[in-house]
Amino acid sequence: MLTIIDKYILKRYLATFAAMLLMFIPIGIIIDVSEKINFMIENKVPFLAVAVYYYHFTIYFANSLFPIFLFLSIIWFTSKLANNTEIIAILSSGISFTRFLRPYIIGASIISVFVLLMGFFVVPVSSEGFNNFRYTYLKTGGKELMRGDNTDVYRQISSNEFLYVNSFNTESKVAFNFVLEKFDKEKLVSKITASRIKWNPKDSTYTLYDYSKRTVGEFGDKLEKAPEKNAKFSFELEDLTPVVYIAETLSLNKLYQFIDKEKKRGSSNINVYLVVLYKKYSVPVSAFILTVIAVSVSSMKRRGGMGMNLTIGIAVAFGFVFFDKIFGTLAEKSTFSPLIAVWFPNIVFGILAIFLLRNAKR
Repeated sequence: MLTIIDKYILKRYLATFAAMLLMFIPIGIIIDVSEKINFMIENKVPFLAVAVYYYHFTIYFANSLFPIFLFLSIIWFTSKLANNTEIIAILSSGISFTRFLRPYIIGASIISVFVLLMGFFVVPVSSEGFNNFRYTYLKTGGKELMRGDNTDVYRQISSNEFLYVNSFNTESKVAFNFVLEKFDKEKLVSKITASRIKWNPKDSTYTLYDYSKRTVGEFGDKLEKAPEKNAKFSFELEDLTPVVYIAETLSLNKLYQFIDKEKKRGSSNINVYLVVLYKKYSVPVSAFILTVIAVSVSSMKRRGGMGMNLTIGIAVAFGFVFFDKIFGTLAEKSTFSPLIAVWFPNIVFGILAIFLLRNAKR
């Protein structure tokens, strides 16, 4: 059962967090508009496309800075409770500090579930809209940059098939110097080559130019050639070079399937995809850690008043975001474990939360 005090604190918790979002998101939009308005005018971006972009921007921006918004909102209203001596009155009535934390933990649970579901289903759609707009209208050569490095592409497309293309044109859906090799254990079974291969989306086939197929036999090889040949394969040409932010745009089930497929193909970007997956779980957990830290820091009166608490809060919040970005980038660009990289900020700040909570109880 929630007491009157529990309901009072929980209401302030959720209302202040919502107010923080409503206050900072318009500021973020204004800053973004001021930075990009010239590009939008030069590229004659349709108004509807801009409106849809800022809808996606709102969700993407709120999700990215969720830890900061949550932390500052708790610091803000808890400091006000402390300055008004409300916390002293609550604790003096015989309520322990741990019991005092209960409505905060309930609030963190509500927000964590909300953020978790948003990350599974809503944020991926907004991430796709947000990034597609940026690469289409705001970046020079953005459509090429979307695909990252599309030269010398190697892929394992099944347990025994390996593919190579020298380069891939995303606009025409044409790949050059195509090679497909099939093995039986370590023995080559067949090898298909073509100077060009073009994807035909209407019937999901490929047109191979200067086609050649060598089938390895026990008593001699069989050679087949043709200037042009249509064929079907188990891969889509666009899958050879997925967009650089593809993992951010996939719902949870599709992301698991995509990562499994990329692992079998030997993708060099697998760490990037794993970081996105692990963050879907680590970010909601951070709500509990940041809540405990914020309450522990702001539940006592200080000489500097609310200003001192906000200063400490901002420093801790940006420290958390700094650790999160640094270790996420480290995992993406090196062989560092993505699992450790994503959870390391939560571990470090979780230890800090325990330390601050013990001091606050005293």
